[in-house]
Amino acid sequence: MVNCKNVFDIFAEICKVPRPSKHEERISKWLHDFATEHGIECVVDEAMNVIMRVPATPGYEDHEGVIFQAHMDMVAEKDGDVQHDFLKDPIETYVDGDWLKAKGTTLGADNGIGIAMALAAITDKELAHPAIECLFTVDEETGLTGAMKLQDGMLKSKRLINLDSEDDGQIFIGCAGGIDTLAKMHYNKSQITNDKSQIAIRLSVTGLLGGHSGDDINKGRANANQLLVWFLARIWPQTEIQLASINGGNLRNAIAREAEAVLAIPMAYKEQIRIEWNHYVAQMEGVFGEVEKDMRLELETTDMPEVFIPADKAYRLIMALCECPHGMIAMSKDMPGLVETSTNLASVKMREDYIEVNTSQRSSIETSKHHLKWAVEQALSLACDEVTHGDGYPGWAPNPNSPLLEVVKKAYIDLYKSEPKVLAIHAGLECGLFLEKYPYLDMVSIGPQMYGVHSPQERLSISSTERCYRWLCQTLKAL
Repeated sequence: MVNCKNVFDIFAEICKVPRPSKHEERISKWLHDFATEHGIECVVDEAMNVIMRVPATPGYEDHEGVIFQAHMDMVAEKDGDVQHDFLKDPIETYVDGDWLKAKGTTLGADNGIGIAMALAAITDKELAHPAIECLFTVDEETGLTGAMKLQDGMLKSKRLINLDSEDDGQIFIGCAGGIDTLAKMHYNKSQITNDKSQIAIRLSVTGLLGGHSGDDINKGRANANQLLVWFLARIWPQTEIQLASINGGNLRNAIAREAEAVLAIPMAYKEQIRIEWNHYVAQMEGVFGEVEKDMRLELETTDMPEVFIPADKAYRLIMALCECPHGMIAMSKDMPGLVETSTNLASVKMREDYIEVNTSQRSSIETSKHHLKWAVEQALSLACDEVTHGDGYPGWAPNPNSPLLEVVKKAYIDLYKSEPKVLAIHAGLECGLFLEKYPYLDMVSIGPQMYGVHSPQERLSISSTERCYRWLCQTLKAL
């Protein structure tokens, strides 16, 4: 009998260890200590990736081994009214029916539950299996750093099961590539003019679903940055606006859930702007209301700021953000229902003497990814004096004739008497990078049902996790 409880016990321990992206020191050490406690061979490389190796059980010594792969880091997102320090505080979880959730923060089941399933399998003394390697990488969410820095020769097996998918009963055999764009608009602060005849207002957008910038980009969700700048562009020609601040979104791979701007307007235009805002709110509720049930667009007066962004630069910034593409760009012609190309207007942040804009482009076609990158650059260059692109990462081309795929499919059919779906995913997985260093790898990706990843609405199905773990164990026996 497969022991699913151990999966949740291990995940509960993982939730106690702070592990936001770029800060994986503690979870890397925790994994090393876990291996030591269980007498498992373990190597930690210079990037803090952890590789564990477990020999085959009796009777499986001559079978080809397999790699389990998951990433250590989690997206650190929380609701605006929640006090939580992701560098210090544990994730507080609770059960709501079939769902495991977190209190006002991301849960980190992406990809902590993948780690938990792998560790449960290699410590189960009753489970028959070939030799297993576990590869746990760092910084998957914000740069794929661990996968990029994985050294040649670290992995021995030729088959890899990635445990970073989020859909029940589905096998993924391909993913999109991606590249990030960072733009900066430098400026010298201006003092307020005619402050006695002006009033300061704050515009805010809250309560949006947000979500994964790959998996959720085609679900009709609103982007808080867009909702904010669309209105600013709408009222800008009508009056003399002085923009003091604008902030929205957080992480490059999360759709912006919240945004706000503080501006000064002539007192004489106060009522006109409020009427325009009310009309705008009604229009946006008509566009997004069916999807964004908790959307809140609010206007309130606030204290007059002391400094502002120069008017010409502020205007160009708003126009650039309006021109910057966001959302689904193209659907795949080869795989029905799969998003081929998309971009995410992820964040707009005020820094000391510049404004920073982050975007993320994805495509399963390499040329389309770069064409979109250049389109984003051209739009943001309307205002920004510095636009740079990350190194990017490759996609993972599907192999429908994969021998590993056939084994994993048969294991599911044997267990559940139905056939799993075989798909590619628009989100980025580390598999494309592994293929660059280990081109012989035969790979698939599976995982339990999750919703709302990369947002505080993240939730994990308990029953689906149990099904997925049984499937993983059945696959091991078949291998």
